[in-house]
Order: sequence, then C-alpha cells, then structure tokens
Amino acid sequence: MGEGLQFIDLIFFAMVAVFLILRLRSVLGRRTGNERPPPGMMPEDAPREPGRRDGDNVIELPTRRVIPAKPIAESDHDADEPEPEAPLQAALRQVAAADRGFSPSGFMAGAGAAFEVIITAFAVGDKATLKPLLNGDVFANFASAIDARTEAGDVAECQLIGQPTVEIVDAEMRGRIAVVTVRFTSEQVNVVRNANGAVIDGDPDHIARVVDLWSFARDTRSRDPNWSLIETGSVE
Repeated sequence: MGEGLQFIDLIFFAMVAVFLILRLRSVLGRRTGNERPPPGMMPEDAPREPGRRDGDNVIELPTRRVIPAKPIAESDHDADEPEPEAPLQAALRQVAAADRGFSPSGFMAGAGAAFEVIITAFAVGDKATLKPLLNGDVFANFASAIDARTEAGDVAECQLIGQPTVEIVDAEMRGRIAVVTVRFTSEQVNVVRNANGAVIDGDPDHIARVVDLWSFARDTRSRDPNWSLIETGSVE
C-alpha cells in the first residue's frame, strides 16, 4: 500500500515539473534569431563596416570619392551643334533662292565694274550711259546735277586710282525685289574747274580715300538680269 502511494507521488511531482517547464518557456520565450543582443553589443556600440549606412545594405567603398557633377556649360552643350547662320548670309541665301543666277562673288564683280562706269560717266556728263544703270529717282538726281554743272560752264574730273574694294554689307528681299547694299572703298582724285580752267573745287594733287554705300535692286521675276542703282551715300 505504501509503495503504491510513493509511485503516485512520483507521477504527481513529474507532472508538476513538466507544468513548470512549460510555464517557464511561455514566459521566457524561444530564441528566434531576432532577439536584441545583450547590453554592450547593441548595433550602435558594435563596430560598423566601412561605409555602411544604418538601415540599408548599401556599402560605399571607403576609397571612392563622391565628386559633384560639373554643370554642363551652354557652350559645351552646343559644341557639336552648328553655329547659327549670320543674318547677312541668311539674307543672301534668300536672294539666291529668289534669283537662281545670283552669287555673291559674281555680284561683287559686276558691282565693281558698274561703280567705275557710273563714276566716270557722271564726271563727263554721259547721261546715256547712266540711264540704264540707275533707277528713275537716282537718274533724275544725277541728270539734274549734270545739267546744273553744264549751265554753269563747270567741268568735273574724276580719276580712280587702282581698283576699288567691294564688300556686300546688307541684303534683303522686299517682296519679289532683291536689294543688296555694297560698300566701295576707293582712292580718287576729284576736281571741278570753271569755264576758264581754274580749280574751284578739289585738289588735283590730292588722292582722297572715299567710302561709298550703294544699294542695287533687281526684280527677281524679270527677264532682265541687270541690277539698278537705287540709292547712293558716302561714309566720311
């Protein structure tokens, strides 16, 4: 009878021990690998890997320097792009598009020849030579000056020294009319004598440098290939 009681007691104590173990496990919990480390081994106390930022897995190499990107200058950005066309070149292209026979070099050669003819014809009073080269208004002004000089009995003399330099300085399309302005730089000897041959204007021994701005025009739809002088001026 006593041995039976002892056996029951052993079973009872064993059940109590199992119950206590289960209670302790429920209170203390199990290790899952996510437990906070003991004091002294917290991440902020532990040595960090070089370059690691808290909260991510990115590690920057300790030997790499981060250099701010240099802003691209506008000129660098456009280095491979063609430069904008100059206004004069664009205007000459428009003239050439309207007049298929136009070329800047050919025009300057013709303008240089016209300049010499007009200067000489005006000096000697040759209105017949001037008329086809000038438009109505310019011819009227030239003819009036020639007539006034003739009535006064004066004689003009003009001598060109060498060839004038010719440069196109402006161009435009006025509807179907092409207008090109040329700068002539020349050396001249200009003299006006009265009926007695005395010099009343100019100096026969002085070579003057003269800069003229002349504008020529042409109707690009006309079959007449010639250009007319529509305006004259000089630069001092």
